Amino acid sequence: MTDYDVIVIGAGNAGLSAAATMQRGGRRTLLLERHNVPGGAAHSFVRGRYEFEVSLHQLAGMHGEGPLRAVFDMLDVTRRLEFVIDDDLYRTVVPGVLDVTLPADWQGVIDTLDAHYPGNRAQLTRFMELVRETGVWQLVARSSLHKMQEMTEWLTGLSDVRRYGLKSFQEVLDDFFTDERLKLVLSSYWSYNGRMPSQCPFMDLARLITLYIEFKPYQVVGGSMSMSSAMLDSFLEAGGEVKFNANVTRIITRGGAACGVRLEDGTEVSSRMVISNAPSITTYTKMLEDGVVPDRVLRDLRGRTIGPSATVTYLGLDAPAAELGFLSSTNFIHADLDERATDRSSRTLEPARFLVATCYDVRPTGYAPPGTSQVALASLHYAAPWEAVAPEDYAAAKFAFAQTQLELLKAVAPGVRDVIEEAEVATPITFKRYLSQPGGTIYGFEQDASDSWLFRDEDLKPNVPGLVCISNWTGAGGYNSMIVMAARVCQRILSM
Repeated sequence: MTDYDVIVIGAGNAGLSAAATMQRGGRRTLLLERHNVPGGAAHSFVRGRYEFEVSLHQLAGMHGEGPLRAVFDMLDVTRRLEFVIDDDLYRTVVPGVLDVTLPADWQGVIDTLDAHYPGNRAQLTRFMELVRETGVWQLVARSSLHKMQEMTEWLTGLSDVRRYGLKSFQEVLDDFFTDERLKLVLSSYWSYNGRMPSQCPFMDLARLITLYIEFKPYQVVGGSMSMSSAMLDSFLEAGGEVKFNANVTRIITRGGAACGVRLEDGTEVSSRMVISNAPSITTYTKMLEDGVVPDRVLRDLRGRTIGPSATVTYLGLDAPAAELGFLSSTNFIHADLDERATDRSSRTLEPARFLVATCYDVRPTGYAPPGTSQVALASLHYAAPWEAVAPEDYAAAKFAFAQTQLELLKAVAPGVRDVIEEAEVATPITFKRYLSQPGGTIYGFEQDASDSWLFRDEDLKPNVPGLVCISNWTGAGGYNSMIVMAARVCQRILSM
């Protein structure tokens, strides 16, 4: 007899979602986490009197019948959390060039952009209709992989989705508009995908825009750590077991099928199934013995590229958000309109040319003390330039880069430097160390057209019998995607 029906490796977003789904589905489940707390990137840390949110910018999918709301309801998580809806989608700023705030409303986006850039209403209306049609199909189809014939038949009637879906977002923008400022504002969510508009599939960014407009952007009171705790509580109340400080070093196989795990201390635990929230690269190349993983899977891994990480400056500010100039929670700030230069900067340590400035206290989420603000400045960065920095120069290099982020932030909040009480800087090296992610990546593999779920269903297949991989390496990155994907995969397993 096995010790458990299911062992889940890793208590990040997907791991917690999977563990709770399996346990509540009647499977005896053990959740193993190498850290001493749950959450992975959905976590917080304390400096002085501030508790800092590590990674969540905006949460999508919680409004009405949103996909994340459906999963949280199913897992009895929703009632354990308090949410704050953002008034806006985002504010996009290029100093001296544009400053536009978009509402979380389809018609509102059209009206706002037409007011800023007159003469584009007809194109804006057609474009937003295309975004919504493409995004809705993408969202429904991704949740209905067991009904792909039906989804394909639906797609045959969506001529514009078929025409534009696989083009880059930039190509579609260029078909509709000529004003580069307008195009930059509409493509602001590209950083949530990790790829520049010229490299990001239109279908993927349309899905993101649809998620945030249709199901509204939210903040979570208590931050992402409160979500991690709520999912863990749901799992434990259903009878699940969790072990922290439990580092899995080997997935044990018998006859080519996964049948348990071995921990760093030598303990072995058996199970009927193993679900890995570890990176697929790590799972397939380090946790399994040679000869178990099919050659086609290893060849596929060698042909893919690791996505970007980020350099993030966390600020505790001794002043309220409105006083500093933060009118929207989410602010995309660009140095200029040059996409190529922005892309290049993500691969060097030159001054920041782009950042996402998230203020968690426009409508307070409970982290910052009264009368203060918590802000995170995130610039996408690959690990390579940071790995080339000598250890003795590392601290100086990261704070020098943070200074350039602060310089860019002046476009939104010019007085921030005068009220900084606490500051901490994380680089791709930080994320690599704490999250055990190759390259410190926050998106797994590059999220381009070749990595789309439309063309690769191998990621979520049991390439090794008894083993299922779930993580940001097996689907679109982001909180909503990971939690929803893991729950749906596990629901399909339970229905078999």
